[in-house]
Amino acid sequence: MNQPKRYLDIVSDIRDMIRREKIRPGDRIPSERELAETLQVGRSTLREALRSLELLGLIETRRGEGTFLSDHRNHKLVEVLSTFILQDNQSQEDVWQTRLVHEVAAIRLVCQNEALDGIRVWDSFRKKLESEENILREDFVREVMVLSGNRLSLKIWFLLQQYSGNPYAEAVSGPERELLKPILSALEQRDTELAIQSFKSWSGWIQKRRMQNGDDS
Repeated sequence: MNQPKRYLDIVSDIRDMIRREKIRPGDRIPSERELAETLQVGRSTLREALRSLELLGLIETRRGEGTFLSDHRNHKLVEVLSTFILQDNQSQEDVWQTRLVHEVAAIRLVCQNEALDGIRVWDSFRKKLESEENILREDFVREVMVLSGNRLSLKIWFLLQQYSGNPYAEAVSGPERELLKPILSALEQRDTELAIQSFKSWSGWIQKRRMQNGDDS
């Protein structure tokens, strides 16, 4: 059975198609349905790739008009990362650690933001953890990145987490709930060092589980 196309493969295919069809900045790119048929990929996987490209500023969607190619100068980040990552195990480890750097920086900014005290932003996550309601890893970490207020870091993080095998795509498992609770408590109390220490423990747990399962995607 053929392996499903990974995020990086789809990005590369879209880039090749843009070059082949000589699509210029400002030109409309094919619809989601057309791209799925041309690239022979699932709609949900393609939709995630397009969403990532839009967050990076590589494409833009105009309501009622379609999706358009942005200025080519915005492609540099993808070009640099796509030529570097996934070359060997060390590169994959570097991507993982670089992503963690952005996450730790975001935690510092969130803990320093006194304005977050009154909005009780973590309540919904705590209730889901305590009630064993389904919660995605990505929802939690993305919230941290968004609350940091650093939009560039958010864009880079989104790309890095895709390129490190999307470790946050899964739902939080039973044992993880106990690892997330101290992170939430530390964020609420704005205890920077404890929040970072607890987050790194959780990240290490995820990485160890992926290695044990032989998941190098």
